Amino acid sequence: MKKTVLSVALSAALLAMGTAQASEFAGGWVGAKAGNNSSNATALDSKNATALGLEGGYNWDMGGFLLGVNGFYDDNSKKTHNPGAVNYGSSAYGVDAKLGIDAGSWLPYAKVGYARTDANGALGAVGSGDVHLGLGIEYKFAPNWSVAGEYTTYSAKTLGNKVNNNNLTLGINYYFDTPYVAPAVVAAVAPVVVKEAPKPAPAPKEEWKTITDEKPVRIEGASFDTSSAKLKPTADAKLQQVVEFAAKYPQANLEVSGHTDSRGDDGYNQSLSEKRAQSVKGFLVKKGVAADRISAKGYGETMPAADNKTKEGRAQNRRVEVRYTIREERKVRVQ
Repeated sequence: MKKTVLSVALSAALLAMGTAQASEFAGGWVGAKAGNNSSNATALDSKNATALGLEGGYNWDMGGFLLGVNGFYDDNSKKTHNPGAVNYGSSAYGVDAKLGIDAGSWLPYAKVGYARTDANGALGAVGSGDVHLGLGIEYKFAPNWSVAGEYTTYSAKTLGNKVNNNNLTLGINYYFDTPYVAPAVVAAVAPVVVKEAPKPAPAPKEEWKTITDEKPVRIEGASFDTSSAKLKPTADAKLQQVVEFAAKYPQANLEVSGHTDSRGDDGYNQSLSEKRAQSVKGFLVKKGVAADRISAKGYGETMPAADNKTKEGRAQNRRVEVRYTIREERKVRVQ
């Protein structure tokens, strides 16, 4: 009796779950900004000028909130203020404490700190430190990039002359840390191995031929948040079942496919689906599965598992699928 060829078919669809995870905005960052400066001084009118700035800092995830510190430098252009056609601008530098509310890809925040402001031009003698206040909102549009709109206010005073600055800017920030990728929850089903049918005694004028069967199985699991390659953090034990099964059947190869919902442009979704597939492959390789046994490919939004018009459907579409192959060879008798 010919030896049975075992095969494995396992598909894990990573569905949405509301568990906590590391913030998109945690870690070190740097940024640049530009916008409008509105300034005035004692007995002088208010004028608008160009505001440019550089900043950088570090944020800590506090479980629903974000706590950060950052340093900044602002340069505000000169303008002529009446009466008397007084021409001046200013520069400022300092440090802030930052408190934000983590809302996935959005971060509304407030900050307070200290700014040293130095006027230049006709009011070059004015310079001092004062409170620096700000409000803003930040949006993470890629794993390492965000945009932020921000309003800040600060002043300087010397010998009765006071300069006030109000800045409204738009900036772009780069985050050095890649978002943490946690293992996915995978509900694994043990494979069913069909035993080879016993070979009957040959009969006159009968022949035997070999038939190969494939038996795929589909299972559902956990998902990703919007615009994120992070897998949900409660999956180590379930993914370990996949690792153990791969060790038990070393001839089986694994196909990992990443998918997204329909929001965002095609190029970004394709890139995100590839990162999702690679994150699952990376977990399996780290657990001892040979990398040359695993193929990882992203399909973007092209293969939805549910309706993208609903929140629940989009959550099901943010997934990764893992497929093995189970084959069994058996002989059948034919006339």
